[in-house]
Amino acid sequence: MTAGTMAITRGGVAPRPVGWAGVALGAIAWYIALPPLTVRTPVPSLLLALAAVAAGAVAVRGEEKRLGWGAVTAGALGGVGAVAATESGVGNLEDVFVWSALIAAMLRFATPLVFGALGGIICERSGVINIGLEGMMLMGAFFGIFGADLTGSWLGGCLIGMAAGGALALIHALFSIQFRADQVVSGFAMNLLALGITGYVFISHYGDQGTPDDISRVPVVTLPGVEDIPFVGDSLGRASLLTWLALALVPVLTLYLFRTPRGLRLRSVGEKPRAADSVGVPVIRTRYLAVITSGLLAALGGVYLSIAFLGSFSQNLTAGRGYIALAAVIFGAWRPAGALAAALLFGFSSALAQRLPAFSESTAVLFQALPYVLTLIVVAGLIGRTRPPAAIGVPYVKE
Repeated sequence: MTAGTMAITRGGVAPRPVGWAGVALGAIAWYIALPPLTVRTPVPSLLLALAAVAAGAVAVRGEEKRLGWGAVTAGALGGVGAVAATESGVGNLEDVFVWSALIAAMLRFATPLVFGALGGIICERSGVINIGLEGMMLMGAFFGIFGADLTGSWLGGCLIGMAAGGALALIHALFSIQFRADQVVSGFAMNLLALGITGYVFISHYGDQGTPDDISRVPVVTLPGVEDIPFVGDSLGRASLLTWLALALVPVLTLYLFRTPRGLRLRSVGEKPRAADSVGVPVIRTRYLAVITSGLLAALGGVYLSIAFLGSFSQNLTAGRGYIALAAVIFGAWRPAGALAAALLFGFSSALAQRLPAFSESTAVLFQALPYVLTLIVVAGLIGRTRPPAAIGVPYVKE
């Protein structure tokens, strides 16, 4: 604990809870101006927003800079959103802010990001930068639907799509680990390679016809007893099998990384590879397995896009989602729960953008760009800087 944190804590104010309170106040400031509450004056929201900013400032002074700036941002966005909401018609707000539909759409948009982010965490915790998540996701998207078409089974599509993403990840591992190439350059090369391969095979096999309409799709799972619960059933009662798998993998990966010997070895390879090697941890093999696993997971995110979400494929279908997943890794401080929160935030902005044309076309375009703006903010480190694994991006040479 730093001297500033200790001083504020002794004064009776712990910066971390205050920072989280600021984030909550910023969210509440906007929420009370929306249905079903629909407070029609901005004064309460602006007071809450100011309190959120003040709480963020306290957290920043207490050395919780990342959380503090997050609270300041939440307060500013909450105040601006509340003012915009109070200036809007109630009917328009009720058309857009159907919360059950927004939550369901948020999960759909967040699912590929969660898979990509979890893959990125595994890879980067081992010390290898994976800019190539976008390409691995794109390989999964095309070869997932291509495999489902060939085999007549969504499960076959999942396996073939994952194999394609894993193969691209193996190439990235060869260049990054074996040949000790610049890992950022290698990752970008993988993205370009995936774009070329999927585009060529797509045009060669399907031409102008596009993918068939009768592709076998990943089933939707209905939770028994939940579907009939008001609000909860509409938002969470029915979701793709892959969505539930993505959510289940978050606690599984958390337990693996922080509660198992193998997870400790993986993290040690990304932090102190020389020390890990000295106690018998196979650094090179661990990194290979981590990179390939990241490709399998990222590809599964692409598979979700093509044979669960859309049921079709078009060139460059992922449209930057791999980069957003990488931003979720950084935003979440290389932790699965944090990456999930970031993916849900990006997913919510996409879900809101999908519904906003009924209210305002220009505002919808703005919200469609929001995930990419947030990505730039996160990668630039403007909302507090996180500490990556110490040996990330550094090739290991065994002595």
